[in-house]
Amino acid sequence: MLPMKVLLTVFFTLFLVPLSLAQREELRDTARFKDELSKARQDTSRAILMAELAEAYRSAFPDSALFYGQRAFSLARQIKFPKGEIVGLLSISVVQRELGNLSLALDDALKAVQIARTNNVLREIPISLIRVGNVYLYSKNYREALKNYSLADEALKTAPDDFYQIVNWVFMSSCYLELNELDSARELMNKAFPGLARYDNLSPLYFRTLGKIQTKSGNYQLALDCYRKGIHTAIAKGDLRTGSTIFISAAAIYQKMGMVDSAIYYAKQGFHYGQNLAFKNQILDASALLADLYEEKKDISQSLYYYKMASEAKDSMYSAGKMYAMQSVIMNEQERQHESEAAKTAYQNKVKQLALMAGLLVILIIASILYRNIVYKQKANTLLKKQKQEIQDTLTELKATQAQLIHSEKMASLGELTAGIAHEIQNPLNFVNNFSDLNAELIAETSQAIDEGNSTEAKKLLSNISQNEEKIKVHGRRAENIVRGMLQHSKESKGQKEPADINSLADECLRLSYQGLWAKDNSFKATLLTDFDHSIGMINVMPQEMRRVFLNLYSNAFYALAEKKKQWPESYEPTLSVTSMKLNGHVIIKVRDNGNGIPEKVIAKIFQPFFTTKPTGQGTGLGLSLSYDIVKAHGGEIKVETQKGEGSEFIIELPV
Repeated sequence: MLPMKVLLTVFFTLFLVPLSLAQREELRDTARFKDELSKARQDTSRAILMAELAEAYRSAFPDSALFYGQRAFSLARQIKFPKGEIVGLLSISVVQRELGNLSLALDDALKAVQIARTNNVLREIPISLIRVGNVYLYSKNYREALKNYSLADEALKTAPDDFYQIVNWVFMSSCYLELNELDSARELMNKAFPGLARYDNLSPLYFRTLGKIQTKSGNYQLALDCYRKGIHTAIAKGDLRTGSTIFISAAAIYQKMGMVDSAIYYAKQGFHYGQNLAFKNQILDASALLADLYEEKKDISQSLYYYKMASEAKDSMYSAGKMYAMQSVIMNEQERQHESEAAKTAYQNKVKQLALMAGLLVILIIASILYRNIVYKQKANTLLKKQKQEIQDTLTELKATQAQLIHSEKMASLGELTAGIAHEIQNPLNFVNNFSDLNAELIAETSQAIDEGNSTEAKKLLSNISQNEEKIKVHGRRAENIVRGMLQHSKESKGQKEPADINSLADECLRLSYQGLWAKDNSFKATLLTDFDHSIGMINVMPQEMRRVFLNLYSNAFYALAEKKKQWPESYEPTLSVTSMKLNGHVIIKVRDNGNGIPEKVIAKIFQPFFTTKPTGQGTGLGLSLSYDIVKAHGGEIKVETQKGEGSEFIIELPV
């Protein structure tokens, strides 16, 4: 390993000069901003300059960045300058994120989004959404991060910004990478690549993400080449934060290649940069990796040292208190969005009421004119009064009947829904309560064993407690999935119908569903058959809603195939077929599997909420119910045909 150590020493020695030059360059930038700040006379300019100072300090001097970001926000708030408030909050958010204060970072970024939208500051909306996505990315909530990046992508169409468009593509690629959707990750990186020639300061971020893609693809040498380029540009630009992350990523590859000394060297570089900047995420990743590496070298003291460092960093970022604070921020934002939607709905209802009143007024005026014209004809007037009385009596009876029917239907639905919720959520809650009570008893026994000096028994009891905690987590997630399904089922669709290729939609969802299942269990294989009628063309649907329908049907079909494969591992070949045709002004899509079929006695219940034939914990019974509502909302129908032991076929009919 001596030649490698020599190479590494030369490598970092050569980078010491660029590093100092980069830091001097950064100091010159901050000096320039300070000089402009001292000369600025308008408070708006001062607020913007202080935010720019915070951004300039963020990569190497987080304390200074935080100081100027807070000053920028306070001044902008005082003079009622929305753009200044936004850039100040965003500069604070990014530093809080790096320091491990994720709840504060998310709260500041969400406030920036709200201010930008309220005041229609279009250019800052996508930037704020990107910063929100970054916090979710750091907290490993990749789906929520991707959601915000997608919103930013849409906002950039209204307020184009070439630099942030490239940044957003790279971060979206990182999310797809973590979700193991490598094709989507590579596609976005290819879109971002031409921008490097225009914005070379994005090179560290680009090569870091590209290196991770190569690592996931198993191309370790290509990944190392990307990381070397990333390290070089990061140090040259004084971007110590990104440089620290790349050092850690490179160390992980050397560990995979069995080059432990090289891995330790790189990991220590990442650790020291992260520690000097007090960036918790880099400290956590580097120290956890170093603990593993020293354990491989049998250096227990060093392994324990870095394990403690990793544990401290993890506690400071992901402690129960901080996670509770993070969840509180998320819940507050969700509540704010619900209130906003409620206010919007109330306004729309008020407009409808005014329109209805105007219509009624017009009707009354017309009726008045007609009445005046026929008042001279006594016979006709008498008949008109009689008819009017009959209509009013009928209307009164209809209203009473309608009110009674609505009340009965609401009470029946409420009773059914309440029974379903109670039945589904009681089981996981019972498990959580039982295991919690058991843990309380085990903790008391553990304490007694420790007092008696019986460490073996204490360790055994602690192991039992840990196992119980895992079971509590499993059943807690199960309850969470049930609640999430309930919320999804009750949420009204906000989608708009638009022309879409229903064949492409069905085929795309089929491939995605199969790939998702195969990623979880690569031993499962199935034959996929498609027969699409290409004369259908484009039809008006809500694409996102129809995706939910197709994905749910495919998921259920693959589950049925997998269950039958377990029963007949040798002689059975799982097959799923999807066909479409145009018939009598309708589009018909059929999804057929050759699984075990649906029992005859439960066919009438499969579209009811909370009904499922899957084992406890594997389904909430809301998927088919939701699919049924979506198809009905399109003016279509969904039905099922099944044969025991032969399979099932779901048939969707949509109007052209």
